[in-house]
Amino acid sequence: MVEELAQADDAIAACVDAPAWALPEHDLIAALDAAHRLQQRLAAVTLTLIREVDGRGIARTQGASCTAVWLRERLRLTVPAARRLIDLATALDTGNPGIRQALADGHLSLDQARVITDTVDTVNRSADAETADKAVGVLVGWASQFDPTHLRKLGTRILDHVAPDIADAATQAALDAEARRATRDRHLTLSEQTDGRLRLTGTLDTETAALFRAAIDPLTAPSGPDDTRSPGQRRHDALADICRLTLRTTELPEHGGDPAQIVITTNYDALTRQLSSGTLDTGLSLTPEAVRRLACDASILPAVLSGTGQVLDVGRQRRLITGPLRRALVLRDRGCAFPGCDRPPRWCHAHHIHHWADGGTTSLTNAVLLCGHHHRHLHHSDWTVQLGSDGHPEFTPPAWLDPEQLPRRNHYHRRT
Repeated sequence: MVEELAQADDAIAACVDAPAWALPEHDLIAALDAAHRLQQRLAAVTLTLIREVDGRGIARTQGASCTAVWLRERLRLTVPAARRLIDLATALDTGNPGIRQALADGHLSLDQARVITDTVDTVNRSADAETADKAVGVLVGWASQFDPTHLRKLGTRILDHVAPDIADAATQAALDAEARRATRDRHLTLSEQTDGRLRLTGTLDTETAALFRAAIDPLTAPSGPDDTRSPGQRRHDALADICRLTLRTTELPEHGGDPAQIVITTNYDALTRQLSSGTLDTGLSLTPEAVRRLACDASILPAVLSGTGQVLDVGRQRRLITGPLRRALVLRDRGCAFPGCDRPPRWCHAHHIHHWADGGTTSLTNAVLLCGHHHRHLHHSDWTVQLGSDGHPEFTPPAWLDPEQLPRRNHYHRRT
């Protein structure tokens, strides 16, 4: 497959600089149709490859928290777009084969394939496989005439065409399925701009949209005849008012504050040899690995005792990565520092680069922010972390992943 794709790449490259202006009108339109058809067929190949990558668990093997995050870094996609591709790849692999074939034949776009997959999924809940096959045939035929939005509207009454005797019951099932899709597809993306502004994009489900409108509409009216703000500017200012009102309630959970502390009692000498288990103040036991991992966490207060029960190195034990030190760490790393991770600071632990149990100090030069997944991954894998010459963390992958073991950095949080 790799060789065939390379040949196709060469053929397409030859078309990139071809003089389109020299084509007669008929050939120009034919070339556009051919390019669109190739794009659709290549999409079928891409989905097949994504399905295989997801099925093998390659993303987690390479350190990503999930396939969507891995695709974002590999293909420069947004996470919602990557998730939609994974969902569609799974649906085409496990669902009606006629949809995938129609996409592979160039008869459907990705969005049309997604609409037909959703519609047929609803049909399968109300009818048998034969009816679902008929629905696929009708919808694929309609796809040559209608865009995805119109196709979805037509799909809500597809059983009127292929199984009118159960159409009414299926209509309700379709409405229920649409509600489930709205719940599945809900998201809000916050994209920080280079000048400090924040771009909001997303899709709200029906209930949340109603709540949002109920809250924002009363605040978006012009303040008077001299109000020259555009409607978009008024909505922006209304959102700011909502945030201020919410903050005044004092009912929000703590954000960035020190979390509740727990105490782990263990044997210091055995801990440094990675042999000692620990006991929580609740009486529950922890494995040696868990003790060492938790000893890195800013939310943990290590209380390591000597054989007589006396606290050792009190000053170092109590210098946790909290307060001003954690704030300095957040300012430096801005989120999980592992390459490709977008987790914000509030989801992160403070990891000691030189393990606390091995005598590592609690300082900015010996700490790095890691989300829960990558904190565990670093403890259980051959990845290593150190600070570069500029004081920012860089991670060295294991030799099996990168034979040259070139250090990698997280550029997601950095402004350029």
